[in-house]
Amino acid sequence: MNFSDIFKSSFLENIASVSILDMVISLALAFCIGMFIFLIYKKTFSGVMYSSGFAVTLVALTMITTLVILAVTSNIVLSLGMVGALSIVRFRTAIKEPLDIAFLFWAIAAGIVLAAGMIPLAVFGSIFIGIVLLVFANKKSHTNPYIVVLQCENHASEQAAVAFLQKQVSRTVIKSKTAQKGHVELNVEIRLKDNNTDFVNILSEMKGVNSAVLVSYNGEYMG
Repeated sequence: MNFSDIFKSSFLENIASVSILDMVISLALAFCIGMFIFLIYKKTFSGVMYSSGFAVTLVALTMITTLVILAVTSNIVLSLGMVGALSIVRFRTAIKEPLDIAFLFWAIAAGIVLAAGMIPLAVFGSIFIGIVLLVFANKKSHTNPYIVVLQCENHASEQAAVAFLQKQVSRTVIKSKTAQKGHVELNVEIRLKDNNTDFVNILSEMKGVNSAVLVSYNGEYMG
């Protein structure tokens, strides 16, 4: 090696390290698997507000991961530099739904496995994961829970309202209670006997009850 070889660029030598056919096949399959993950996410979403941006991110993340792993597997020196570069990246976006984390790891794992050349594992593994998520994520309880928010004037009106509520529904569980002078607020989880919610109107008209609000509830949020 002479002095000129030290400054010799190997950029052009790396052009053919990954063939065009490999790139096209890998990115096309990554797009297809990413779209499959996108559709499963859309079908199984049960959060407060659906984010189309996050769903599109799953497709892009699958393809980006495939792109990175293709580059890493073609050059050992590049792989070491890539590890150092990615180690300084920090993501501070809060993940509100626990299931979203599974979709993120799924997209990353699919991209890694696909770029490593394990196409059957990436395809059939994604199909199996998608079926499992469709079966379990969409499984709903036979009786959907609700929360009744009661605002009463005193203890007597509170007892009367709760006694009436217990007769109208199949189950009641007091989640929280706030008591102040001249004001009592209750959050009661209930199970409806049927789809009839007229009892809320009667509750709001009872003596000593200032308001009665019924909201849907899945055990994690109210809305």
